[in-house]
Amino acid sequence: MKHLTDEQSDAIVNSLDDMARAGDRKSVERALAKLSPSESVRALLLLERDQQVRLLELLNPEDAADIVEDVPDEKAAELVEQLDAGRAAHILEEMDSADTADIINELDDADAENILGLMDPKDAADVRQLSKYKADTAGGLMSTEAFAFRKTDTVGAVLRRAISEDEEFERYRGQHPYVIDGRNRLAGVVSLRVLLATKRSSSLGDVMSRAISVTTDVELGDLEDLFDDHPFLGIPVVGRGRRLVGVVSRHAVAEASLHRAESDALKSQGIIGDELRSLPTLLRAKRRLSWLSVNIVLNIMAASVIALYEDTLTAVIALAVFLPIVSDMSGCTGNQAVAVSLRELALGITRPTDVLRVWLKEISVGAINGMALGILLGAAAWAWKGNIWIGVVVAVALALNTLIAVSVGGLVPLILKRFDVDPAIASGPMLTTITDMCGFFLVLSLASSMMPLLLS
Repeated sequence: MKHLTDEQSDAIVNSLDDMARAGDRKSVERALAKLSPSESVRALLLLERDQQVRLLELLNPEDAADIVEDVPDEKAAELVEQLDAGRAAHILEEMDSADTADIINELDDADAENILGLMDPKDAADVRQLSKYKADTAGGLMSTEAFAFRKTDTVGAVLRRAISEDEEFERYRGQHPYVIDGRNRLAGVVSLRVLLATKRSSSLGDVMSRAISVTTDVELGDLEDLFDDHPFLGIPVVGRGRRLVGVVSRHAVAEASLHRAESDALKSQGIIGDELRSLPTLLRAKRRLSWLSVNIVLNIMAASVIALYEDTLTAVIALAVFLPIVSDMSGCTGNQAVAVSLRELALGITRPTDVLRVWLKEISVGAINGMALGILLGAAAWAWKGNIWIGVVVAVALALNTLIAVSVGGLVPLILKRFDVDPAIASGPMLTTITDMCGFFLVLSLASSMMPLLLS
């Protein structure tokens, strides 16, 4: 595909609206053929909602599926809901079973069943089965399409199938031929190198080797480790009795890892779900407001501490300059602790029961950084106001608040996880409130106790 400049790409995107309105299928197909997959998704999402649906109705199901599978699941489900159920079924049938299941899970039950009822019975059964698994497990990430053969099949039969069914073979990219017995149990695998170097009359049972496999409940972190340790492009997934139920690919695991990292980053900023600016405005506003309104309450709680020490702040107005510095610097150190805890929870290195170990690790780092930051800020305060005791107040407050911040940042994600609350959503607001309240309290209470020295 020839690389287009931004101007050329934008020109095609702008022309798609007219083509879709005119129902000019051939022009739409030619225009999309010039775009990369990401540009095609951008082109679709820049259209008005009615024209997005119109575009998908104009394309043949295979081309429509190529675009839809690259759209975030929530938006893809919204598009599918707008389509005629029969048309939606044809498009979803052309997609990988795992991608189809992800979209079906975003639909309400009535719409999902309506579409599944119009799909090929085998495809629908596969999607229903995949929908039962948790998203970040081998079962949730696998495709049910497996390049599988019987023990008694010959090497020649495998090669003939690979050559004669090019289009179908695309579904099995990254897979070696898996060998199953009469009960569909995984018996072994045949490497492509062995396949090409063996007589065509040889049976797969004679040339297969042991296959490394995973069960449907293996979690994403363990899958990442497995692909790190082995050069496989795909790993077979087995159910009860080692029955082959699908294959999880390296690509699917990498995509899931990236999506989880992006999701956690967005959640920490109060963005819930796969928000895109093409989603309904009221929906986006509602989601953001639910998080922001909680933060208003928490910030009012933090600000109330200042009101309690209004006289102190009035007497030593210079402290007002250092209040946000102490709270912000402590918040930064706490956020570092939050990030490490979230990562270790995701990787399975840390569990909710590791509270004491995590706290001891964080408090040691916090003590060093707290003293270093406190000395720097205290020296700046002393140099500015010429009063060493103001420097002492802000230095001690920052050092102590840093210890509090790393303790909260390190432990809160574990505690939230223990009670099945998403730590990526709640850790940030809790940390901010606590570090603000404690920072304000430490600065102002220390200043109150040392008032004569500060005014001398």
